[in-house]
Amino acid sequence: MKIAILGCGSLGSTFGGVLTEAGYDVTLVNRYNDHIAAMIDKGLTIIEDAEERVVKVKVATDPQEVGPVGLVIVLVKSSFTRAAIESAKAMIGSNTLALSLQNGLGNEELLMEVLGKGRVLGGKTYVGGQVTGPGKVRVAVKGKLTLLGELDGRATARAKQVGDLFSRAGLETKVTADIQSLIWQKLLINVSTGAICGLTRLPYGKLLQVQEAVDCATAAVAEAIDVARAAGVVLECNNPREILDQAVDGLPFDFKPSIMQDLERGIPTEIDFINGAVVREGEKYGVATPVNRTLMAGIKGLEFSSKKS
Repeated sequence: MKIAILGCGSLGSTFGGVLTEAGYDVTLVNRYNDHIAAMIDKGLTIIEDAEERVVKVKVATDPQEVGPVGLVIVLVKSSFTRAAIESAKAMIGSNTLALSLQNGLGNEELLMEVLGKGRVLGGKTYVGGQVTGPGKVRVAVKGKLTLLGELDGRATARAKQVGDLFSRAGLETKVTADIQSLIWQKLLINVSTGAICGLTRLPYGKLLQVQEAVDCATAAVAEAIDVARAAGVVLECNNPREILDQAVDGLPFDFKPSIMQDLERGIPTEIDFINGAVVREGEKYGVATPVNRTLMAGIKGLEFSSKKS
């Protein structure tokens, strides 16, 4: 199967590198930047544990260069989902399937609006990635589960095919009939660390050493759990501290979540699709979300202050 990775940030680089290493026909698609330039010139350096290895990845800055593919794995920032998939129509053939492994709520709906309802799989991954410099990505793959499935809960051959493809590449993957609940479960993971790390500038290891920060993180998760329950979502874990522990488990002491990475790079975050989604869904179901609203306001303020006048 010909595969395109739409978005070559931390996770896009991780999945693109791992799948390429496994021998699949993969093209990483992204607008031109220093990271792309480095990969074109020298390949992608994957840093895993204490080892480094270089993978010669295929990279394209124009979807026209790629042509139709069997699978588009969407890993752009959530705020760019619609624009990215619309610009990628040259890669969409009659049988192309899109899989979102993005953070937050609402990406699958945006993809379906462009591609059609039957062309999209939902997915969530606990794989970690962090771009440490142009052409370099630190990955956390071992023991990190990826889940995917049909949005209507059906068991299909195409979902199994994608799951098997990932598993053969060393990406532990399960196909599930309850991907909607798991999307919420992953949202809780993002809620637990993204905004609080971004505001405090604390990576995972240091975050856990500041009790007030831990209390804020778990309070934000507790609100999100209340909203999920009001929405009729059945969660596999309802303990806010356990969810925070799941978020940091197995990742390096100095690991930074994507919101923190984005703030450091001076680019827009996905706050509207994470804590912002909790606030919106809370308003819909009449659940108060003051902690998430405050975290969102703080991140929005930092984004605004970093804009060039």
